[in-house]
Amino acid sequence: MRVVSLVPSLTEAVAVTAPGLLVGATDWCSHPAGLDVVRVGGTKNPDDAAIAALRPDLVLANEEENRAPDLATLRALGLDVLVTEIRTLGQGLRELERVLAACGAPRRPRWLDEAEAAWDAVDPLGPLTAVVPIWRRPWMVLGRDTFAGDLLARLGVRNLYAGHPERYPRLTLDELRAAGPDLVVLPDEPYRFTRDDGPEAFPGTAAALVDGRMLTWYGPSLAEAPRALARALRAAHR
Repeated sequence: MRVVSLVPSLTEAVAVTAPGLLVGATDWCSHPAGLDVVRVGGTKNPDDAAIAALRPDLVLANEEENRAPDLATLRALGLDVLVTEIRTLGQGLRELERVLAACGAPRRPRWLDEAEAAWDAVDPLGPLTAVVPIWRRPWMVLGRDTFAGDLLARLGVRNLYAGHPERYPRLTLDELRAAGPDLVVLPDEPYRFTRDDGPEAFPGTAAALVDGRMLTWYGPSLAEAPRALARALRAAHR
Protein backbone atom coordinates (compact mmCIF):
# COMPACT_ATOMS: atom_id res chain seq x y z
CA MET A 1 0.00 0.00 0.00
CA ARG A 2 0.82 3.67 -0.34
CA VAL A 3 -0.24 5.72 2.69
CA VAL A 4 -0.25 9.46 3.37
CA SER A 5 -0.71 10.55 6.99
CA LEU A 6 -1.99 13.97 8.01
CA VAL A 7 -1.69 13.21 11.73
CA PRO A 8 1.71 13.15 13.50
CA SER A 9 0.63 10.45 15.96
CA LEU A 10 -0.65 8.17 13.21
CA THR A 11 2.45 8.84 11.11
CA GLU A 12 4.62 7.48 13.91
CA ALA A 13 2.31 4.52 14.52
CA VAL A 14 2.36 3.42 10.88
CA ALA A 15 6.06 4.12 10.32
CA VAL A 16 7.08 2.05 13.36
CA THR A 17 4.66 -0.80 12.66
CA ALA A 18 4.91 -1.14 8.89
CA PRO A 19 8.04 0.60 7.56
CA GLY A 20 7.82 1.50 3.90
CA LEU A 21 4.08 2.09 3.65
CA LEU A 22 4.20 5.84 4.19
CA VAL A 23 4.86 7.94 1.11
CA GLY A 24 3.76 11.29 2.52
CA ALA A 25 3.30 13.09 5.83
CA THR A 26 2.83 16.62 7.15
CA ASP A 27 5.57 19.04 8.05
CA TRP A 28 4.64 18.48 11.71
CA CYS A 29 5.24 14.72 11.57
CA SER A 30 8.49 14.67 13.55
CA HIS A 31 8.59 11.02 14.62
CA PRO A 32 10.17 8.64 14.08
CA ALA A 33 13.37 10.60 13.67
CA GLY A 34 14.76 10.58 10.16
CA LEU A 35 11.43 9.77 8.50
CA ASP A 36 12.12 10.08 4.76
CA VAL A 37 8.82 10.79 2.99
CA VAL A 38 7.38 13.59 0.88
CA ARG A 39 6.11 16.48 3.02
CA VAL A 40 2.62 17.62 2.08
CA GLY A 41 2.07 20.81 4.11
CA GLY A 42 0.53 21.18 7.53
CA THR A 43 -2.30 19.44 9.33
CA LYS A 44 -4.54 22.47 8.79
CA ASN A 45 -3.32 23.40 5.30
CA PRO A 46 -2.38 20.22 3.41
CA ASP A 47 -1.26 20.46 -0.20
CA ASP A 48 -4.08 18.56 -1.90
CA ALA A 49 -2.34 18.44 -5.29
CA ALA A 50 0.86 17.06 -3.76
CA ILE A 51 -1.10 14.40 -1.90
CA ALA A 52 -2.98 13.35 -5.02
CA ALA A 53 0.29 13.21 -7.00
CA LEU A 54 1.59 10.59 -4.56
CA ARG A 55 -1.28 8.28 -5.62
CA PRO A 56 -1.98 7.02 -2.10
CA ASP A 57 -4.25 4.04 -1.49
CA LEU A 58 -5.21 5.59 1.85
CA VAL A 59 -5.02 9.00 3.55
CA LEU A 60 -5.07 9.02 7.36
CA ALA A 61 -6.77 11.92 9.13
CA ASN A 62 -8.33 12.95 12.43
CA GLU A 63 -11.58 14.84 13.02
CA GLU A 64 -9.87 17.29 15.38
CA GLU A 65 -6.48 17.82 13.75
CA ASN A 66 -7.68 18.11 10.17
CA ARG A 67 -10.36 20.35 8.69
CA ALA A 68 -13.48 18.81 7.15
CA PRO A 69 -13.28 20.93 3.94
CA ASP A 70 -9.74 19.71 3.26
CA LEU A 71 -10.81 16.09 3.70
CA ALA A 72 -13.81 16.65 1.43
CA THR A 73 -11.46 18.01 -1.24
CA LEU A 74 -9.29 14.92 -1.01
CA ARG A 75 -12.32 12.67 -1.35
CA ALA A 76 -13.48 14.70 -4.36
CA LEU A 77 -10.11 13.91 -5.92
CA GLY A 78 -10.99 10.23 -5.62
CA LEU A 79 -8.84 9.45 -2.58
CA ASP A 80 -9.82 7.08 0.23
CA VAL A 81 -9.68 9.02 3.51
CA LEU A 82 -9.88 7.28 6.90
CA VAL A 83 -10.89 9.73 9.64
CA THR A 84 -10.24 8.85 13.27
CA GLU A 85 -11.95 10.22 16.39
CA ILE A 86 -9.88 9.96 19.57
CA ARG A 87 -11.02 11.58 22.81
CA THR A 88 -10.18 8.87 25.35
CA LEU A 89 -7.41 6.33 25.81
CA GLY A 90 -9.77 3.43 25.09
CA GLN A 91 -10.97 5.08 21.92
CA GLY A 92 -7.38 5.77 20.93
CA LEU A 93 -6.32 2.15 21.30
CA ARG A 94 -9.30 0.98 19.25
CA GLU A 95 -8.70 3.55 16.52
CA LEU A 96 -5.02 2.63 16.32
CA GLU A 97 -5.99 -1.00 15.71
CA ARG A 98 -8.43 0.13 12.99
CA VAL A 99 -5.83 2.31 11.30
CA LEU A 100 -3.14 -0.36 11.31
CA ALA A 101 -5.56 -2.98 10.00
CA ALA A 102 -6.62 -0.61 7.20
CA CYS A 103 -2.95 -0.16 6.33
CA GLY A 104 -2.53 -3.92 6.03
CA ALA A 105 -0.43 -4.50 9.14
CA PRO A 106 -0.25 -8.30 9.49
CA ARG A 107 -0.62 -8.37 13.27
CA ARG A 108 -1.16 -6.21 16.33
CA PRO A 109 2.18 -4.55 17.11
CA ARG A 110 4.00 -5.23 20.37
CA TRP A 111 4.08 -1.51 21.25
CA LEU A 112 0.29 -1.43 21.31
CA ASP A 113 0.20 -4.32 23.80
CA GLU A 114 2.88 -2.56 25.87
CA ALA A 115 0.90 0.68 25.84
CA GLU A 116 -2.27 -1.04 27.01
CA ALA A 117 -0.40 -2.87 29.77
CA ALA A 118 1.39 0.30 30.91
CA TRP A 119 -1.87 2.19 31.32
CA ASP A 120 -3.59 -0.76 33.01
CA ALA A 121 -0.80 -0.73 35.62
CA VAL A 122 -1.06 3.00 36.45
CA ASP A 123 -1.04 3.87 40.16
CA PRO A 124 -2.93 7.19 40.36
CA LEU A 125 -1.11 10.06 42.05
CA GLY A 126 -4.16 11.95 43.23
CA PRO A 127 -6.64 13.03 43.84
CA LEU A 128 -5.17 16.27 42.49
CA THR A 129 -6.76 19.10 40.52
CA ALA A 130 -5.19 20.95 37.63
CA VAL A 131 -5.63 23.50 34.91
CA VAL A 132 -3.93 22.61 31.64
CA PRO A 133 -3.07 25.57 29.40
CA ILE A 134 -2.35 24.80 25.77
CA TRP A 135 -1.86 28.40 24.61
CA ARG A 136 -1.29 31.89 25.92
CA ARG A 137 -2.08 35.31 24.41
CA PRO A 138 -4.92 34.42 24.72
CA TRP A 139 -4.93 31.78 27.41
CA MET A 140 -6.59 28.55 26.29
CA VAL A 141 -6.95 25.40 28.38
CA LEU A 142 -8.16 21.84 28.07
CA GLY A 143 -11.92 21.63 28.48
CA ARG A 144 -14.31 18.73 28.02
CA ASP A 145 -13.79 15.46 26.14
CA THR A 146 -10.07 15.61 25.40
CA PHE A 147 -7.61 12.77 25.04
CA ALA A 148 -5.06 14.57 27.20
CA GLY A 149 -7.65 15.15 29.90
CA ASP A 150 -8.51 11.46 29.95
CA LEU A 151 -4.84 10.51 30.36
CA LEU A 152 -4.45 12.93 33.27
CA ALA A 153 -7.60 11.59 34.92
CA ARG A 154 -6.17 8.08 34.78
CA LEU A 155 -3.10 9.43 36.56
CA GLY A 156 -5.26 10.86 39.34
CA VAL A 157 -5.26 14.47 38.10
CA ARG A 158 -8.69 16.03 37.52
CA ASN A 159 -8.90 18.82 34.97
CA LEU A 160 -10.92 21.61 36.63
CA TYR A 161 -12.41 22.54 33.25
CA ALA A 162 -13.42 19.03 32.21
CA GLY A 163 -17.06 20.07 32.60
CA HIS A 164 -16.75 23.23 30.53
CA PRO A 165 -19.11 23.37 27.52
CA GLU A 166 -16.16 24.06 25.20
CA ARG A 167 -13.36 21.63 24.48
CA TYR A 168 -10.69 24.36 24.47
CA PRO A 169 -12.10 27.36 26.34
CA ARG A 170 -10.46 30.78 26.31
CA LEU A 171 -10.23 32.16 29.83
CA THR A 172 -8.53 35.05 31.54
CA LEU A 173 -5.49 34.48 33.67
CA ASP A 174 -7.44 35.76 36.67
CA GLU A 175 -10.07 33.08 36.09
CA LEU A 176 -7.44 30.34 35.88
CA ARG A 177 -5.76 31.48 39.07
CA ALA A 178 -9.10 31.79 40.88
CA ALA A 179 -9.93 28.16 40.05
CA GLY A 180 -7.40 27.21 42.74
CA PRO A 181 -5.75 24.15 41.16
CA ASP A 182 -3.23 21.95 42.95
CA LEU A 183 -1.16 21.96 39.76
CA VAL A 184 -0.81 23.82 36.53
CA VAL A 185 0.19 21.33 33.82
CA LEU A 186 2.21 22.97 31.04
CA PRO A 187 2.95 20.91 27.91
CA ASP A 188 5.52 21.96 25.33
CA GLU A 189 3.03 21.75 22.45
CA PRO A 190 1.09 23.23 20.77
CA TYR A 191 2.42 26.23 22.72
CA ARG A 192 5.96 25.66 23.92
CA PHE A 193 5.76 26.34 27.64
CA THR A 194 9.15 26.35 29.38
CA ARG A 195 10.52 27.01 32.87
CA ASP A 196 10.81 30.68 31.91
CA ASP A 197 7.53 30.95 30.02
CA GLY A 198 4.42 29.79 31.86
CA PRO A 199 5.07 28.96 35.52
CA GLU A 200 5.59 32.63 36.42
CA ALA A 201 1.94 33.29 35.54
CA PHE A 202 0.79 31.02 38.39
CA PRO A 203 2.74 32.16 41.48
CA GLY A 204 2.31 29.86 44.45
CA THR A 205 0.98 26.98 42.31
CA ALA A 206 3.09 23.93 41.52
CA ALA A 207 3.88 23.77 37.80
CA ALA A 208 4.44 20.49 35.97
CA LEU A 209 6.27 20.92 32.67
CA VAL A 210 5.42 17.89 30.55
CA ASP A 211 6.38 16.52 27.17
CA GLY A 212 3.46 17.36 24.88
CA ARG A 213 4.02 14.21 22.87
CA MET A 214 3.52 12.11 26.01
CA LEU A 215 0.30 13.97 26.83
CA THR A 216 -1.37 14.34 23.44
CA TRP A 217 0.02 11.78 20.98
CA TYR A 218 -1.62 8.41 20.43
CA GLY A 219 0.89 5.93 19.09
CA PRO A 220 4.08 4.21 20.26
CA SER A 221 4.69 6.99 22.80
CA LEU A 222 1.68 5.67 24.78
CA ALA A 223 3.85 2.85 26.15
CA GLU A 224 6.20 5.35 27.79
CA ALA A 225 3.67 8.09 28.56
CA PRO A 226 2.31 6.96 31.95
CA ARG A 227 5.78 6.73 33.49
CA ALA A 228 7.02 9.97 31.91
CA LEU A 229 3.93 11.94 32.89
CA ALA A 230 3.79 10.54 36.41
CA ARG A 231 7.45 11.44 36.91
CA ALA A 232 6.85 15.06 35.85
CA LEU A 233 3.69 15.39 37.92
CA ARG A 234 5.32 13.94 41.04
CA ALA A 235 8.34 16.22 40.69
CA ALA A 236 6.07 19.27 40.55
CA HIS A 237 3.89 18.23 43.49
CA ARG A 238 6.64 17.43 46.00
